[in-house]
Amino acid sequence: MSVRVLEVLFFFYFASHIPITLFIDLQALLPGHVYPQPLKDLLQWYAQEFRDPMVLDPPQWFQSFIFCEALIQMPFFPVAAYAFLKGGCKWIRTPAIVYSTHVATTLVPILAHILFHQFPMKPHAGPQTLKERWLLVSIYIPYLLVPLLLLLTMLLSSTYNSTATSRHKSAKSKKN
Repeated sequence: MSVRVLEVLFFFYFASHIPITLFIDLQALLPGHVYPQPLKDLLQWYAQEFRDPMVLDPPQWFQSFIFCEALIQMPFFPVAAYAFLKGGCKWIRTPAIVYSTHVATTLVPILAHILFHQFPMKPHAGPQTLKERWLLVSIYIPYLLVPLLLLLTMLLSSTYNSTATSRHKSAKSKKN
């Protein structure tokens, strides 16, 4: 896959994350009066449709992840979106590695919780069947897979990793 295709994917990932964080995710932390009713209704619909009680009544560990999203990740989203839209910005490498490892690490307990926790039916119904659990996993899994792809791109692509280029050149010269 071309690095430019990946950069476009990363741009859309980060650009779309801005409104999702501001209008949906942060509702778990901020007082209800901050959000207009249509955004509250959207969150309610999502939670009911996909059986995701964590967004309506988040456990403290989940709130800590959202706090990190607000404090650390949110300022990075527009910077990353710009870098990947422009393309070839080598300066994004280290922040992207930090971001991707942080987010991938937070997704492991979230996915484990979705798959193995015995969710109550009240006050907000969580997934009960395997099908409902996998549906909810399908909502969260892109937030694991895209950061892992970002991490691999930053580590292995010669566009972003000069040691990958020098290793490739070194291997080529040994063949000759």
